Amino acid sequence: MTTPAGHVYVSRLLTDGAMERLRRLDRPLRVGGEDPPTRDELAAGFTGACAAVVTLTERVDAGILDTAGDGLRVVANVAVGYDNIDVAAAHAAGVTVTNTPGVLDNATADHTFALILAVTRRVVDGDRFLRSRRPWIWGPRMLTGLDVSAGATLGILGYGRIGRAVARRARAFDMTVLATSRRRTSGADGDVRFVDTDTLLADSDVVCVLTPLTPETRHLIDGAALDRMKSTAYLVNTARGGVVDESALIDALRAGRIGGAALDVFENEPHVNPALLDAPNLVLTPHIASAGEATRDAMGVLAVDNVAAVLAGRPALTPVR
Repeated sequence: MTTPAGHVYVSRLLTDGAMERLRRLDRPLRVGGEDPPTRDELAAGFTGACAAVVTLTERVDAGILDTAGDGLRVVANVAVGYDNIDVAAAHAAGVTVTNTPGVLDNATADHTFALILAVTRRVVDGDRFLRSRRPWIWGPRMLTGLDVSAGATLGILGYGRIGRAVARRARAFDMTVLATSRRRTSGADGDVRFVDTDTLLADSDVVCVLTPLTPETRHLIDGAALDRMKSTAYLVNTARGGVVDESALIDALRAGRIGGAALDVFENEPHVNPALLDAPNLVLTPHIASAGEATRDAMGVLAVDNVAAVLAGRPALTPVR
C-alpha cells in the first residue's frame, strides 16, 4: 500500500505519552492547543490531512470531512462515545473511525461510584456547610443520606464494559444490581439481574446512566421516566448529557420528586444550564469521569496507535462499525 500523503492533525494537545507516540509516526504534525478549536480552525486542520485525532468537543460532520479531501484515511476519537462524529458520512467517504474502548472503564466506574457516594451521603452538602462557617454541633439527624450498603438497589441503564465495572463496585458495597441491555431483557449475569427500563426505574434506589447517546436514547430520562423513579431515588449520569432531559430533571429536583442527582455530562457542553447550578440536591463535575492520569494517557496512545495502524495499511485496533 502506498503511504498516504498529508499531515496528521491533532485537534487538542494530548498527554505527554500520547504526544511522544505521535512523534514516532515520523509524519508532519499539526497540533492544536489546550482549548477546543473553532469550527474554522477545525476545518483548517482537516484540510489536506491524512489522519485526524480529535476529542469529544469537536463536531466532525460531513462538511468538516469534505474539507480534508480524498487523502483522509482515519479519524481517531479520544473517547469511547463517538456521537461527535458523523460516522455514516465518514464511512461513505472511505474514512475509518476509531474510538478508545476498554482503557477507561475502571476510571469511569470509579468516578461514577464516587458520584453515587457523594450525592447519596451528602458529601458536597457537608463540605458546603462547613465552608459557610455557620456554628454547628453533631446531631442524629444532621445531613443523613442513603445507606448504599444496607440493601440499596442500583439500576444500571446500559450494561456494557463500564456498566459491568460499576456493577463490580456495587457488589462490593452489598448492593442489589439491576441492569438493562440491548442484548438481554431477562435473566442474569452472576448477581446482576436484567430487567426492562420501567422496572429498573421503579425498583432502583440509584439509577446510573451508562448508555451511549443515540437517536433512540436521547432524553431517555425525561419527565415521565423521572416520575417512575422512587421519590427517594437518585440519578447519576456519567454517559452523555443528551440522554437526560435537563429541564425535566431540574423540575423534578425543585419539586422534590426524586432524592437527588449527580451529573458529569451535560446536554450542551461546555455550556451548563444555569438552572442546574441552583438546583437542590445536585452534584456536578465537568466531564472528568475518565480523568485518571494513566487513563487519559492510555486513551491518547490508543488513538495514535489506531492512526499508525491505518496509515500503515493494517486494520484499526478499535474501529467503529
